[in-house]
Amino acid sequence: MSKHNVIELEGRAEISDPLTELLKNGARQLIQQAVEAELQELLEGHKDRRLDNGNAAVVRNGYLPAREIQTGLGPVTVRIPKVRAKSGEPVTFRSALVPPYVRKTRSLETAIPWLYLKGISSGEMEAALEVLVGPDAKGLSASTVSRLKQTWAQEYPQWRETQLDKDRWVYIWADGIYSGLRAEDAKLCALVVIGVNERGQKRFLAIEDGVRESTQSWREVLLKLKAQGMNVPRLAIGDGAMGFWAALEEVYGETRQQRCWMHKTLNILNCLPKSNQAKAKQALHEIWQAETQEAAEKAFDLFIQTYGAKYPKATQCLEKDREELLAFYDFPAQHWQSLRTTNPIESTFGTIRHRTKRSKGCLTRDGMLQMMFKLAQCAEKNWRRQRGFDYLAKVIDGVKFNDGIEAIESAQVAA
Repeated sequence: MSKHNVIELEGRAEISDPLTELLKNGARQLIQQAVEAELQELLEGHKDRRLDNGNAAVVRNGYLPAREIQTGLGPVTVRIPKVRAKSGEPVTFRSALVPPYVRKTRSLETAIPWLYLKGISSGEMEAALEVLVGPDAKGLSASTVSRLKQTWAQEYPQWRETQLDKDRWVYIWADGIYSGLRAEDAKLCALVVIGVNERGQKRFLAIEDGVRESTQSWREVLLKLKAQGMNVPRLAIGDGAMGFWAALEEVYGETRQQRCWMHKTLNILNCLPKSNQAKAKQALHEIWQAETQEAAEKAFDLFIQTYGAKYPKATQCLEKDREELLAFYDFPAQHWQSLRTTNPIESTFGTIRHRTKRSKGCLTRDGMLQMMFKLAQCAEKNWRRQRGFDYLAKVIDGVKFNDGIEAIESAQVAA
């Protein structure tokens, strides 16, 4: 059996791919052109420095030894030019694109924590990178991951103290992410909060330790966010089973509540026999996909009438959060897709369950939180601005919306 679970491609070094070679040659030329442009800018900045005979005091002086930069396409060779000051005053050319000692692109640097987070262990890292960039992936070994984890351990506590008062936070999503780690008789749970500001930028606001999703644990998280300067959000989205809601009423009592339809649907279907689940799921979709709250209320009542007699637990599960399930109708329709579920958190942290399961007993509580933090940072880089972000400032300023339409517009249409 192989010592690692990375599948190696036989003859990887011998594979001839004209397209890849073309791309690598193009990348080499583009990098060289960019570096030469940087050099020209430096020389232009010193063009007024002249020797007594009128010659330029700062001139180019050949190249440093060529070096390879590891990229997703494989190694690309670059040559960095040198400069010399004839007047004796030292002048050094440093490329911003290819700084000294850099041996790999940032995209590849990002790939290392992603591979680790997705289940590739430290011992398997070198083989995984060989599959990605070929046999010339030098210096990217298990020790790299160890150094990265040390860096995460330093960055995480600094991030936890970030001040939040520079932004106005409009919506927050909250959820508890359970891992395979255990503390005494309970699985460890990370309490996660994501916020979106008035410019539509989504950010992780909290990733905190918690043994369970208790009211006390969530109270501590929210009080910490308040101390960091977070304003009163207009709406909070989360699962109905958490102690988060009781804590929210204590700390941010003015914030509206929206229950996650994804969690609610699963909870209701669990109260029904499998033979009824498909039709029931469609009936639930007709509630939260309705164009108006009035239509949603009718679909809501129809579901209760249809299933209440035989499956009272299912209808009670739905009925108890009626107001909180339909709160999104009082906010811009452009935001509904984001407000009806906790998907921003669920989609980001699906990976973590796989990672902690593979790590078994090797991952500590602190290590789990630091790894979640790094996964969050990687995810944030790929997030787009909130759809309909131009309405967010109106929401934070208290503008009213009816069935997703601004109240002023509604009045004009009615007139």
